[in-house]
Amino acid sequence: MLHKKYIREAAYYNTLGDRRVQCTLCPHMCIIPEGRRGLCGVRENIGGKLHTLNYALVSSLAIDPIEKKPLFHFYPEAPIISISTVGCNFKCPWCQNWSISQVGPEDLYYHDYIPPEEMRDRIRKYGVPFLAFTYNEPIIWYEYMLDVAKLVKKDGVKVVLVTNGHINLEPLDELIPYIDAVNVDVKAFNPNTYTRYIKGKLEGVLQATKELKDRGIHVETTYLVIPDLNDSVDEFRKMVKWHIDALGDETPLHISRFFPYYKFIDKIPTPIDKLEELWKVAREEGILYAYVGNLPGHRGENTYCPSCGKPVIKRIGFEIISWKLNDENRCKYCDHRIAITGHRWRGRSIWI
Repeated sequence: MLHKKYIREAAYYNTLGDRRVQCTLCPHMCIIPEGRRGLCGVRENIGGKLHTLNYALVSSLAIDPIEKKPLFHFYPEAPIISISTVGCNFKCPWCQNWSISQVGPEDLYYHDYIPPEEMRDRIRKYGVPFLAFTYNEPIIWYEYMLDVAKLVKKDGVKVVLVTNGHINLEPLDELIPYIDAVNVDVKAFNPNTYTRYIKGKLEGVLQATKELKDRGIHVETTYLVIPDLNDSVDEFRKMVKWHIDALGDETPLHISRFFPYYKFIDKIPTPIDKLEELWKVAREEGILYAYVGNLPGHRGENTYCPSCGKPVIKRIGFEIISWKLNDENRCKYCDHRIAITGHRWRGRSIWI
């Protein structure tokens, strides 16, 4: 049985007749009868009021390289505290974190209770001024995420979301002042794929992602290339054109290799030549910082100067092995400024 300390009245819902409620946090707009939960599995109608069931329920806590989020243009090489909870407002059958995203809070074998004040104290203790809500979908952790972000921002901590972007604009508007960077996983560019496989709405993701960019948040996107599902050149080209029009040609795009997980274990990994084909398309269409992900050692992991074309940051996986930028993030060969938020991290690295 779930302990009452994890249960709080939720933000963003309307009461309806017959003790039903409608959650207004994300585009699902779930109508939830008394005693039932929304699609995310962590928001329940208790006595005619909507409650979140995972407040301060932490399923994972680690310190990662920021490149793992993936964020290649936000304080490169910085260590970042990564935390997660349970649940998701998507049902992706390929999810690599399904053991926490596709279960309920009472189903976790292990979790910890870390209220916002204690989380702030831990961040101070670790001495890492970067915090990511990641691994599962942070949007459905909204109340806790907002409370923690408000606290740690007072200490100068940079707050990151690794998200599917499936959130309504009103709650997003309240959250934005406390967020510094996001990586949004655009899972396909076909609304039918979202409806059939993901159980979400592509338009809501695109709208929220553009809003984040328009409001000055550092945005990077990821496109996981799944064979025979979202890997057509035509679909990808449409996504790239939207990316440039809505987010700008300097917004990084990570084109990532798929590996079989969860309900898609019968699929093959993304062929390397397909990744290279789409990487070429992204660059030809005009994205200045396109990357190949989940393929350590590939030249597509490097950052190339848009002016002279030379590699100014070389990477293997999440590690930077060569840095050819000055303190102002300008190319040492031609002085072109590379679109990086912040500076290369020079503090101590801590891993737990």
